[in-house]
Amino acid sequence: MKPFLLSLCLIAVSTQTVSADRCPAAPDHSAGLNQLIQEIQKVQTEGAARDISGQMWGLWADAPNEQAQAILDQGMSKRSSWDLTGALQDFNRLVEYCPDYAEGYNQRAFVHFLRHDFASALTDLDRAIVLSPKHIAALSGRALSLMGLGRTQEAREALIEALALNPWLPERGLIDAGGRLAPTGEEI
Repeated sequence: MKPFLLSLCLIAVSTQTVSADRCPAAPDHSAGLNQLIQEIQKVQTEGAARDISGQMWGLWADAPNEQAQAILDQGMSKRSSWDLTGALQDFNRLVEYCPDYAEGYNQRAFVHFLRHDFASALTDLDRAIVLSPKHIAALSGRALSLMGLGRTQEAREALIEALALNPWLPERGLIDAGGRLAPTGEEI
């Protein structure tokens, strides 16, 4: 009987250790994001829109715990200094550790995009959007990746979807007359 109880205790301890190594759920910022989306749709100046966009980024970049935050911050720092290989390694670790955290996929997609690996970027962006359907940066990144793949109509539709949430996106000029995603001919 004692060996059986000892086995149960070891299983319980190992289960606790494994769960302690798991990434917790990402913070739910949906209410705050929805509020910011409503605000950005009403502002009259690009400066005000930029401030709200910064607040959105603050929500998306709020990682599930300190470990995930450290990996995210390190990867973003490497990406900013154009260490794309190092950034990709960090974001791979983040996605492996926190598979339900949308920003890990969005940031990894950005690195893929910078490397002109649009197909890989699109895969990660699609996952980020499944996890966070109103992730405006992922939606606009999806449009840019589709454009990079030459899938113009899909890119236009993706950008229109992103602009419905944030009409102030810098990419908005792409669908204006003369823009790379502007409707042509009978589509107008």
